[in-house]
Amino acid sequence: MQPDQAARIQADPRFQELVSKRSKYNWMMAIIMMVIYFAFILFIAFNPAALAAKIGATSVISVGILTGFLIIIAAFILTGIYVRRANSEFDALTAQIKENAK
Repeated sequence: MQPDQAARIQADPRFQELVSKRSKYNWMMAIIMMVIYFAFILFIAFNPAALAAKIGATSVISVGILTGFLIIIAAFILTGIYVRRANSEFDALTAQIKENAK
């Protein structure tokens, strides 16, 4: 890539929009995941007995294991949401920027 081409791309308002949207979205997703993890850690710290409770009278699965499983599922769901938006909105903006840079 030539330096003048890189400067043109960086000056493109669509590039500025892409960087801004992607950055805000990345931070939002990271904060959501951190809130989930920290809530779990705080729950462990302040109420460990609740996590040891069984989910049913005859169950061998504890609330802690179920909660951990749900956190993993939440991570997969958030990843899927991010990928869906990246493949639609962010990739479309990137394609427009690339086309304009040619």
